[in-house]
Amino acid sequence: MRPVAVVTGAAGGIGGAVVRALTLAGWQVAALDKNAAVLDKLVADTGHGVGLTCDVSDRAQVRVAFASAEAGLGPTGLLVNCAGILRPGAAHEVTDADWDAMFAVNTTGVLNACREAAALMVPRRSGVIITIGSNAARVPRLQLAAYAASKAAAVQYTRCLGLELAQYGIRCNVVSPGSTDTPMQRDLWDDADAGARAAVHGCPDAFRLGIPLGRIAAPGDVADAVVFLASDQARHITLQDLYVDGGASL
Repeated sequence: MRPVAVVTGAAGGIGGAVVRALTLAGWQVAALDKNAAVLDKLVADTGHGVGLTCDVSDRAQVRVAFASAEAGLGPTGLLVNCAGILRPGAAHEVTDADWDAMFAVNTTGVLNACREAAALMVPRRSGVIITIGSNAARVPRLQLAAYAASKAAAVQYTRCLGLELAQYGIRCNVVSPGSTDTPMQRDLWDDADAGARAAVHGCPDAFRLGIPLGRIAAPGDVADAVVFLASDQARHITLQDLYVDGGASL
């Protein structure tokens, strides 16, 4: 029987890549997202899993989704927190609505999913939890203060959770991407080509270094890191924050 993974934010660029990569690696995937249409196509394309409509900021919906995943697929062995939103804005001008929305999804969404996963994993004394963070959680960025703060909170929550769950054999790690070719990234650019060049080469006016490897990440680059950390090859790795950003956070 294939092991079972729950992936939140599965309709997004990184989330979808994670679902596809995990399926190829032998997992059944419960794909969670608010976008039912994208979930249906994703599950049909991968062929091993279910799509479950879920708003991760709503604890009741998350609880129902995990129960459905267990009933339909089997015991949850992996949680990957991919759900995230980004609303750029100046740090001193961020609106209450934008702040609350980003923390509701990027931070409370991680909390909600992790609580459900841990409740299932602890009695079984096994499991893996991986949170998609961001290199913005460590490196200050213009116009991304609220997003960076929400991701930093999610990162540290995941690492503290890992410390507490280690006694049960449960590993908790973070994968922190930099600029990645996703719809979320492209929404930040007025011009895709110019935006990509600025990310790769740096932008002194924004106090931003470039990407030493000279390329924007593909979603699959992030997904490959998730697959590794979920595997037995990473069985002695926990509490870590792996940056997949081409060296941009140097």
